[in-house]
Amino acid sequence: MTPIFSMILANSPVQVAIWIVVVIVSLIVFTIFFKFGFLWLQAYASKARVAWFDLIGMWLRRVNPTVIVNARITAMKAGLSIPTNTLESHYLARGDVYKVIRSLIAANRANIPLTFQKAAAIDLAGRDVLEAIQTSVNPKVIDCPEISSGRTTVDAVAKDGIQVKAKARVTVRANLDRLVGGATEETIIARVGEGIVTTIGSMDTYAKVLEDPDQISKRVLEKGLDSGTAFDILSIDIADVDVGENIGAKLQADQAEADKRVAQAKAEERRAMAVAQEQEMIALMEENQAKVVLAEAEIPKAIAEAFNSGKMGLMDYYSLRNVMSDTTMRNAIAGEKNTGFKV
Repeated sequence: MTPIFSMILANSPVQVAIWIVVVIVSLIVFTIFFKFGFLWLQAYASKARVAWFDLIGMWLRRVNPTVIVNARITAMKAGLSIPTNTLESHYLARGDVYKVIRSLIAANRANIPLTFQKAAAIDLAGRDVLEAIQTSVNPKVIDCPEISSGRTTVDAVAKDGIQVKAKARVTVRANLDRLVGGATEETIIARVGEGIVTTIGSMDTYAKVLEDPDQISKRVLEKGLDSGTAFDILSIDIADVDVGENIGAKLQADQAEADKRVAQAKAEERRAMAVAQEQEMIALMEENQAKVVLAEAEIPKAIAEAFNSGKMGLMDYYSLRNVMSDTTMRNAIAGEKNTGFKV
């Protein structure tokens, strides 16, 4: 047993308890100093003091004190005084504290009015607040149509039916007041594309578009396409204008081909109806011929009945045969088919 423990045990129980408390407190103080001493010293040396209780509170609230201290030091060096509680609140809200501080510094250097609350709101809304500040200082150029869409031009058709292909570049600047809840770049591209199509479509001929492409930019800018978006449109420049196909003539040719197919279908329908009607007539003629044959078959019976009843004599019969023979001869001379009945 060491002399120190022997001395402690030789004291009264109260003194032993005091010694235990002193040891525990010393261990706690040593642990805290070991864990947060460097951060506290770093903040103190940078004149961005952070209280010990604040560091302990961050640890208990599961806030990374390194992030908060470094962010506060960066802000203080840039002349911005932001309380640690404000930084902790944004950290607990799953925000990017360091990016917000960098955006505030950039806004301060560019004389752009931006508060920590607004920057934090923009960051929590899912927007890149630092990129927004950079876009406010250095305007951004957006291609219309967007290259990633797979299309290289905006295609429209003038009133004369000629297709015109245009490519525009839109210069925009971020509007911090509308950044939260404002529409994104996709909306700007869609609106500009729609404006180009409408403007070209209102031209009487494609030649007017080629003569003065700047009138497209003027008309599109007059529509206020940046309303409700997170950007301010500074300019719309037509980078390229080309002549495409003769859409009007192509549509007329397609319409003529469609009309031709419709006419052919109707003609085929009439031919089929005529063929069907012809077959019906042939069947009706055959039916009538059958009726004639049946009627002729009744004549010999009628003659025999006339003989039996005495209404017809032998000379009448021979006269009938002479008439029938004469008719047969005349039909043979004329080349007609003999359809007479036999007696």
